[in-house]
Amino acid sequence: MRLERLKMVDTGIIAADRLRTFIERIERLEEDRATLNSDLKEVMSEAKGAGFDTKTIRQIVRLRKLEPTERIEQEQLLEIYRSAVGI
Repeated sequence: MRLERLKMVDTGIIAADRLRTFIERIERLEEDRATLNSDLKEVMSEAKGAGFDTKTIRQIVRLRKLEPTERIEQEQLLEIYRSAVGI
């Protein structure tokens, strides 16, 4: 009985340590994300100050992430929708 309790305590400690490790990693990543978001905001502000349209920049960044075939497909679909609504 005593050995079983000892195993449960050890398992609890191990689980708590592992949980703490996950939480600390998540906290570090959230800090990194906050820093990156701040950096992105700063770059967008610089681009805006240089006269560029930030909405268009965001669209270009999003499009560059797509595979060429996906991008072409989206552009074609957008054109179809534009025609359908008379734009």
